[in-house]
Amino acid sequence: MPFSKTFLIGLKSDQFRHPLDLKATQALKQLPGLDLLIRNLLGPIAEQFFYLENIASSILISEQQLPNLHKLLVEACQVLDLETPQLYIRQHPAPNAYTFAVRGKQPFIVIHTSLIELLTPEEIQAVIAHELGHLKCDHGVYLTLANLVVLAAGLIPLGGVIAQNLQAQILEWVRCAEFTCDRAALLVAQDPRIVASVLMKLTGGSPTLAPQLNLDAFLAQARSYDDISDSELGELLKQAQTAQLTHPVPVLRAREIDRWASSQTYQSLLQSRTIGYNSKAMKGGWRNW
Repeated sequence: MPFSKTFLIGLKSDQFRHPLDLKATQALKQLPGLDLLIRNLLGPIAEQFFYLENIASSILISEQQLPNLHKLLVEACQVLDLETPQLYIRQHPAPNAYTFAVRGKQPFIVIHTSLIELLTPEEIQAVIAHELGHLKCDHGVYLTLANLVVLAAGLIPLGGVIAQNLQAQILEWVRCAEFTCDRAALLVAQDPRIVASVLMKLTGGSPTLAPQLNLDAFLAQARSYDDISDSELGELLKQAQTAQLTHPVPVLRAREIDRWASSQTYQSLLQSRTIGYNSKAMKGGWRNW
C-alpha cells in the first residue's frame, strides 16, 4: 500500500455507525431473547450451508492462494480491530461482494471476479472493508430480527398496515447501514477518493472505461443530485425512487462519504489510534456491497 495505515485498536462499531443505523440497532437489541434465538437456531444451519457452498464453488484466499488479496484482507482487519474472516473469490460477471455470519464461528466474505477486474488493489481493499463493516456491526443478525418483527405484525388482526410501515422503516435502516459500512471502508482506505472511486466504477465502470473515468466530475454529479431537492416535486420523486431500495443510490453514497471524511468524528478516530482495547471483536451478518 502507498502509505502506512493507522490501526484503530479497540474500535467499537457504534463509533462509526450512521445515526439512523445506531438508533435502529439499539431498539432491536431491546427485543428479549430473539438475538439468541437467531444465533443458536438459524446460525448453525446457515453457516454450514454457506460454508459448503463456498468451499465447493469458490477459491479460498490464503497466504498460499492469491497472497496479495490475503494481505489486503489482513490489513483491513487490523485497521478495524476485527478477527479475520474467510475470503473467497467466485467467478461471476456482475461486480459484487457479500458477507455472512450469525454465530461468528464461520464468517466469510465473497468477492466476484468481475469486481477484481474492475478495481485497483486499494479499491478492492475498500470493498473488503465495507463487508467487514457489516460483520463488525452485526447487521445480518439485526436485519433478521427486524424482519421477524414485520412478520409478527402481519399475523395479528389488521396488522397489514403496521407490517407495511415497519417494512418501510426497515428498508430505511438497511440503507443507512450501507452508509455505516462505507464509513468502515473509509476508515481502512483512509482516503475518501478511494471509496468514492469504487462507487463511481460500480455505477458505470468497466475494465475498459475505468481508467478514463473522472472522479471530480462524478462528485460534481453527486452535488447535482442534491440540487433536485430544492423543489418539492424533486424531493417527492427522489423519495419515491429510493423507497424500495436496499442500497442508497451511488451518488448519494459518494456525497455522504465525502462529508463524513471532513467530520470531526472521522478525524478524531484516525488520530486516536487506540480507542479502549476490545479483545472480543464484534461479528456480524449477511449483507452485500
